[in-house]
Amino acid sequence: MKLWAHYNKASTIITISVLFAGALIYFFAINYIAQQQLNRDLTEEFEEVEDYVKLNGQLPKQVDFDEDQTTFTKTSQTSLKTRYFDAPYCDPKEKKTEAGRAIRSLISLKGQHYITTITISRKGTEYLIQIIGAITLALMVGLLVILFITNRYILNGLWRPFYDTLNAIKTFNISDSNPFHLKSDKVDEFNELNKVVETMSLRVKNDYVNLKHFTENASHEMLTPLAVITAKLDTLIQDETLKPEQFEQINDIYSAAGKLSRLNQSLLLLVKIENNLVDDAEELNLDGLINQKTRQFSELAQSKDILVSARLEEKQIKASKYLIDILLNNLFSNAIRHNTQNGRLIITQTADKLVFQNTGAEKPLDAGTLFERFQKGQKSEGTGLGLTIVKNICNLYHWDISYSYELPMHTFTISF
Repeated sequence: MKLWAHYNKASTIITISVLFAGALIYFFAINYIAQQQLNRDLTEEFEEVEDYVKLNGQLPKQVDFDEDQTTFTKTSQTSLKTRYFDAPYCDPKEKKTEAGRAIRSLISLKGQHYITTITISRKGTEYLIQIIGAITLALMVGLLVILFITNRYILNGLWRPFYDTLNAIKTFNISDSNPFHLKSDKVDEFNELNKVVETMSLRVKNDYVNLKHFTENASHEMLTPLAVITAKLDTLIQDETLKPEQFEQINDIYSAAGKLSRLNQSLLLLVKIENNLVDDAEELNLDGLINQKTRQFSELAQSKDILVSARLEEKQIKASKYLIDILLNNLFSNAIRHNTQNGRLIITQTADKLVFQNTGAEKPLDAGTLFERFQKGQKSEGTGLGLTIVKNICNLYHWDISYSYELPMHTFTISF
């Protein structure tokens, strides 16, 4: 839910609550005022009856009243507290009963006391209250609509600089050499936010440049001594005066140096991929690259009598040829090295998938750790980074890679 929606929701709930409470208070206040007015009218009517009795020495007849309904009941009581109450009122014209208001008190005539009840209609008062209520409700609805529309447009205008900053952050490119600059605004908080974002972007770009230089320097500085070590060991191995145990020790060192060199290259490659330092994407014909790799690995496959078959559809992708070459190398190498003698390797390429299926160990691999660093088979001499590199290349281009096993085939699927 967007920010303005959260604000409108909270604002609407609070406004409705306040208006509803205010409307209730207003309604009861109007009702109370109207009731007090009716009580005053009844008091005046009762006083007129008292004056009539004193002046004429008799009780008035019903015809002497307009629409008031007055009753006199003899009583032996000598005193009665005046009371106002709601009572039914019978409309003489429409012949129906409706809500009314009444007063009851005591009148004395020639020593006889009468309980006098005067009832008047509340129809006019209730109609007035209904009109006031309808107007109040209409004003509330109109106010809510105006508040909703006003808040939406005002908030959109107030938060426009924030959304501009957000869009600029979304398009931020760490490898862009141009400075990351955001527009200034009248609101101090947004200006402060923009300054913080600009400072952070500058820091990130500096870290990116430093990391790029480090990887380039590390690749050069570490590979050179490793190459020297390997060359020297290669010379020593060819020395015919070496004893068998010396030859074996030097050969172990030679193998370890070679593995260290490959590990260094793999780790540097992972750093480049994870930090998006390889940005030479181009249009590539994937099926053509797979055919090329099939020919390159044919000799290795033949050494284990592995039957390789490929069903390839035309597929164009936009990626780094360098990275795709590494991805295919790792997939082919993994499928052949972990295959069985006289095994099979099936490669399928469709418009949306690349599938490698190979025979191998008759049990599934651990899919949860398969793509983690330094995960490898017990007899593997690799670095344990091959499938990790494959996974990271797929992540770089927003592809999905998955593993499944169905006897006797291990299947790796890349979904574009």
